[in-house]
Amino acid sequence: MTTVNPTSPEVVPPPADDAWITDLDDDGPAGQLALQSLRSLLVRATRHQVWRLRDLLPGAGPGELEDLAQQAADDALVAVLRQLGSFEGRSRFTTWAYKFGVLHAGVAVRRQAWRHREVPLPDTFTLVDSSPSPAAVTEASQLARAVGAAIASELTPHQRRVLLALVVEEVPIDVLADRLGTTRNALYKALHDARRRLRAALITGGHLDPRPDRSTS
Repeated sequence: MTTVNPTSPEVVPPPADDAWITDLDDDGPAGQLALQSLRSLLVRATRHQVWRLRDLLPGAGPGELEDLAQQAADDALVAVLRQLGSFEGRSRFTTWAYKFGVLHAGVAVRRQAWRHREVPLPDTFTLVDSSPSPAAVTEASQLARAVGAAIASELTPHQRRVLLALVVEEVPIDVLADRLGTTRNALYKALHDARRRLRAALITGGHLDPRPDRSTS
């Protein structure tokens, strides 16, 4: 039998998922309390993620990291409330909401890391083969040339810039979306279309087998 210390704080079980939804839709005191609880949950998520990614911000001190976590929690709170109607109960509400905090914290850290960096938007690229054996890399070199030719001839200028920025230059997609004044989904669509065109060109040129492309399904 467990003995409860009457002087210890009362242990309050977490609200059920239905209670979260109902309270967050309430304009009264219950809604305000639910908002405070939700933001506290999101701050825990954003702090965890910001500190996990702190190596991306080598000059940032604890204060700056905390500011990032707080800002990300505010953004995540807005996103959760906007998407409240999409919650389907496939996981606990707190688990579902926590992921918003992790996502927005990652975006905040990557944006901060790239804040003073130029985002390259190349139209062309060069593959440099450092292998000492030409015979061993003949097939790879031919494929590289075919890829370069397909990028130059088969893609639109926008698709080419998006593909090279995301894949070659490794620019974070949320950073690229900010710099281009577009959305992540639009960039994903451009990248998807670019990869589909490249694959079709390489199949036509005999450089790839015409197997089903899962990325286009």
